[in-house]
Amino acid sequence: MIIFMSNVICVTNRLLCEAPFLERIEQIAKSRPKAIILREKDLSAKAYQELAKEVMAICKRYEVTCILHSHVSVAKALKNPAIHLPLPILRTLPEEVRKSFSMLGASCHSVLEAQEAQNLNCTYIIAGHIFATDCKKDLPPRGLAFLSKVCQSVQIPVWAIGGISPQNISSIPPTKAQGICLMSSLMQCQNPSQYIKTLSC
Repeated sequence: MIIFMSNVICVTNRLLCEAPFLERIEQIAKSRPKAIILREKDLSAKAYQELAKEVMAICKRYEVTCILHSHVSVAKALKNPAIHLPLPILRTLPEEVRKSFSMLGASCHSVLEAQEAQNLNCTYIIAGHIFATDCKKDLPPRGLAFLSKVCQSVQIPVWAIGGISPQNISSIPPTKAQGICLMSSLMQCQNPSQYIKTLSC
């Protein structure tokens, strides 16, 4: 069963994680985010599947949704009903495969991409990057006006990502975004639970 507990989605990157990765996942899961997206794009399918088993087990203990990323075959093998896909992968999937996931998301960087993702059976999208972030130093942020336009253009939930912090979180709700996604901050902060509390929007 998919359960949402807050308005924060954690997107993982173990290469940024200073603490042991699975310990950090447990700390985050205890904080009851909406979901944890296991990104880890550098792993082979086999290595990703082994890690996914462990992360899914942690998420299950805390009733947090675990969303797998990119590896459709792994999600099928592990019977995980939630997956997040880059649009190039999403476009290649037959409709019956897309509809087999009860939660299907995509990362979008324009209004047209958001509308395309909705037409491809996505149940949510992630739009970004909204503010300047070290993860995308060479790309200018798309900003709040972009986020508002994306939210207005689709009927599915939109989650904002990119440079979101306690200092700018109050600007997100007026855009009508469902919530926010965090990666580096949750991988590196000292206390994930406390940090998530500071980002209530």
